[in-house]
Amino acid sequence: MSADSFDHRKLSNRILLAMGLGLAFGIALNVSVAEQEWVKSFLIDGLLTVVGEMFVRFLSMLVVPLVFVSLITGVGALSDPARLGRVGGKAVGLYMLTTGIAITLALTAAVVIEPGVGASPSVTVEREIAAQPSFGQVLIEMVPRNPVAAMANGDMLPIIVFAILIGLSIAMAGSAGERVGNFFSDFNVVVMRLVGFVMLLAPYGVFALITVLGATTGWDTFLGVLKYVVLVLVMLVFHALVTYSILLKVLSGLSPRVFFSKMRGVLAFAFSTASSGATIPVTLKTVEQRLGADNKVASFTVPLGATINMDGTAIMQGIAAGFIAQYYAVDLSMTQYLMIVLMVIMASIGAAGVPGVGLVLLAGVLTSVGLPAEGIALILGVDRVLDMTRTAVNVTGDATVTCIVAKSEGELDLDVFYARDKDDVARKIPDQAAS
Repeated sequence: MSADSFDHRKLSNRILLAMGLGLAFGIALNVSVAEQEWVKSFLIDGLLTVVGEMFVRFLSMLVVPLVFVSLITGVGALSDPARLGRVGGKAVGLYMLTTGIAITLALTAAVVIEPGVGASPSVTVEREIAAQPSFGQVLIEMVPRNPVAAMANGDMLPIIVFAILIGLSIAMAGSAGERVGNFFSDFNVVVMRLVGFVMLLAPYGVFALITVLGATTGWDTFLGVLKYVVLVLVMLVFHALVTYSILLKVLSGLSPRVFFSKMRGVLAFAFSTASSGATIPVTLKTVEQRLGADNKVASFTVPLGATINMDGTAIMQGIAAGFIAQYYAVDLSMTQYLMIVLMVIMASIGAAGVPGVGLVLLAGVLTSVGLPAEGIALILGVDRVLDMTRTAVNVTGDATVTCIVAKSEGELDLDVFYARDKDDVARKIPDQAAS
């Protein structure tokens, strides 16, 4: 399978198969021959560890170019003067609000439930955690003294700020900015293709990582990972059904029940593709023809949401950061928690709506608060199922914000929104055209 024929559903099946085979093989090694020296040195600590760690390094390799280029491209398009204004301000504000709520809920759940407590590494890892700066110092260091050095060191917040400034400058630089913007748009396509290539390696990386996990750790760790999966799924469903319903009802007066009944097809498509970007045409058709949002609003807010609204990814990253910190027995300070919140909100602008991007950004989040990126290995094998679920949450957020903004602008047809079926919608649209 080449990157040109990147089939997300086939990849999902392969990753799930690799996870199951790796888990079975790892457990078999654990209970039978894991203590034999040649198995441990050649297979577990040798071949499988090398393959797994190389895949983690590939993910880490993508962090800086992915965030930098996609942020410049996204902000450059967002800052088009013809498309900014009241609608853009409302949409961006709501997307940032929902992402902030999502990451706050996730971190709170991780601290209260403590999914990683008790799931300790089988071998004690001695790590020196550098003293964390104050929150004020974090804000100061968001402005890069040397952007090139920030990229070399993988300092994500300065990179994000620099990319946003470059994107704004491109949008305001006339024809020169347009030429540079076209270059970064093409560059973004290339980076996305690179993400596709790396994700083709995911089944092999997952198999190796899960096999090593099964062969070297006890049941406490598996129970911890299970707690992590259940907690993420619960918080994703809670955010989708509760947070979005409250916002929709309070800010627009629309019925959440009607909204979700008409979003079922979109949610199924988003779940199967695990790609917010691939779901854009289906989302647009639904919010316009079944929910009644005018194209003038929907054509802007839906693609924008696929670019900057990553609530499901934020929930995963928040709980994953807490889980990995607890797994390695690292106590995160309030400053570090605030830094995670800030970074996830800002990085969500650069989280392109393609499968696997959440894991790439998670590596940057972990590094920013002194946690080992290797901790991704604990959750990588189960992430594909969670990825499909959080994509469904993301597109739900896109449609929710679109309806709220359209209603506030008088661009939402309530007759279409409350129509019971497609036939009702089809009858009402011609009636309106005739009037």
